[in-house]
Amino acid sequence: QVQLVESGGGLVQAGGSLRLSCAGSGRTFSRDAMGWFRQAPGKDREFVAAISWSGSVTVYADSVKGRFTISRDNAKNTVYLQQNSLLPEDTAVYYCAARAGYSGTYDSTNRATYTYWGQGTQVTVSS
Repeated sequence: QVQLVESGGGLVQAGGSLRLSCAGSGRTFSRDAMGWFRQAPGKDREFVAAISWSGSVTVYADSVKGRFTISRDNAKNTVYLQQNSLLPEDTAVYYCAARAGYSGTYDSTNRATYTYWGQGTQVTVSS
């Protein structure tokens, strides 16, 4: 069974930091581009960041650029999202996703290009 399991979410004050992890199992994701999305209450799921299979190319939403960093460890089949300088508007459920068959970040903001999704982890930022 192929799974992506997120962890690391929680409650943090504005200006604080969190590190989200997404561990894959059931297959290797080392040749797949990976991404993070988020969904706030009453809003659509939105793109946050993506990373190529090798980690050499990253893409960010303008709203998180300079504050969030996506990275990966293919040996551990895991992708990370380091979140710094968190804002109340970052409050959402964060999902990781894998693009089976896509090694690069072209069109990575498009949810339809992702094959596998995790269950999500809640991030709440208090003001």
